[in-house]
Amino acid sequence: MPFSVRVCYNSYVKKVALSKLFLYRYRFYIGFFLLAVAYLTLLFGLPLLAPNGLSEAEMASAAHSYALQPDNILRGDLVNLPYRALQKLSISVLGLSVYSVKLPSIILGVFLGLLLILLLNRWFKTNVALLASILAVLSASFLYLAGSGTPLIMLVFWPTLLLWLGSKIQGVTKPKPSYCFIFAFALLASIFTPYMIYLAGFIVIFALLHPHLRFTIKTLPTIPLILTIFIILLGLSALVVAAFINPAIIPELLLAPGLTMNGFIDNVKVAFLPLFSWSTTLESDFLSPFVGLASIALAVIGLLSTAKGFFASRNSIASWLIVFTIFLAGLNPESAILILLPLAILIAHGLRYILDKWYDLFPDNPYARISAVFPIGFFMGIMIIGGISHFIFGYRYVPMVADEFDNDITLVRANIEPGSTLYVVDDETAYNFFKILESEEKFCTVENTLPAPENYPKNFATLGPTEVSGELINIITSPKSNNSDRIYLYTSNQQVPEQVQE
Repeated sequence: MPFSVRVCYNSYVKKVALSKLFLYRYRFYIGFFLLAVAYLTLLFGLPLLAPNGLSEAEMASAAHSYALQPDNILRGDLVNLPYRALQKLSISVLGLSVYSVKLPSIILGVFLGLLLILLLNRWFKTNVALLASILAVLSASFLYLAGSGTPLIMLVFWPTLLLWLGSKIQGVTKPKPSYCFIFAFALLASIFTPYMIYLAGFIVIFALLHPHLRFTIKTLPTIPLILTIFIILLGLSALVVAAFINPAIIPELLLAPGLTMNGFIDNVKVAFLPLFSWSTTLESDFLSPFVGLASIALAVIGLLSTAKGFFASRNSIASWLIVFTIFLAGLNPESAILILLPLAILIAHGLRYILDKWYDLFPDNPYARISAVFPIGFFMGIMIIGGISHFIFGYRYVPMVADEFDNDITLVRANIEPGSTLYVVDDETAYNFFKILESEEKFCTVENTLPAPENYPKNFATLGPTEVSGELINIITSPKSNNSDRIYLYTSNQQVPEQVQE
């Protein structure tokens, strides 16, 4: 037998032998299953891990959501309506707590992680999609987003959903009309989330300018295309009507009116400094570095690897999303969180490039190809473990970040007797937040103004030190970097007023 034939034969035998191994045949199923278990465990355990408590933005979001009423739609109050409705339901069912405030983002985080995995699996080979998904959904930045009890997660949720739906339409010979309709509904629903009206315009312009997407639109069946356009126009009409009824939503959706160029540049600096800097020097809800150096390196490799085929839609979309994110960050620094989506796509491109180069070195040796699993696994293990540790301990012990969160609601529930009065003075956000407790039967009354000493209730507490002439019986502290004396418990020797007795 000639040498070349013998080599090919041996290679074939090796491949057949490997393909019969259980772990090899079901490696992707096992990988995605383990990823799902790890991701869900981390997500639903987030309130117990980090950050340790609630930020001011989370308390404001909870108070805003709980104030939602059925007639809000008729009054044109539609900004972040799906998230607010879900958060109110969570608080109403579970009571006011750290977990109930964060639960809507955790639930949406489950769907966001699934959508991101489906998107990467749609655009890349399964091995690349699995590795990129692991790095994306188990990263510290993604865990923070899914554990923040604010509508911030919607900034990443809508673009990810729209990209996945678009991938089911573009590049398919006969796309299903249902995906066109769902895409239209998602697009019109997204414009009621702050900043997303710009995304809708960006998607429309990008689709009209990109040759591949223009061709896809032209090949769509006539009736689904007309209905899709009708749905989008209907959503825009609803937005105009809501803005006419409630003009206050216009600045919420369109961002920073009267912003100057200097202000725009300063916002970009503030937005991206915590994401990539290696020292946390600013008071921020974001932990530095929000994106790890290894992830940035992979994303840069991915960006360079897409330069040759830049005009392919999936290659250029990540680059344009970065440009779009910088634009949004200049309007509002918080919207820089959207950078997570294009980074996940570029990381997948980087992994694809590295794996392709490795496989090119050993085109006919399956054992050499499989040997790449060990260095890649070691490298990813360091990234994942380091990122999760950075997330858990950073949000607890880095003073500039940890001080942005407090566990006052846990302390109130554990130390205030039912029927007491809680006075929250000189803090409107905290007052509106704790006011939710009044809806829970027989828990406590919440006020923002201290009465005259003769009208003190029998048992009452203040959030933070306040000049009170009652008898101080206890001070509840919190293991935070500042303001550790959180709650002051008092008792009054005065006769309890009649209205308090009732």
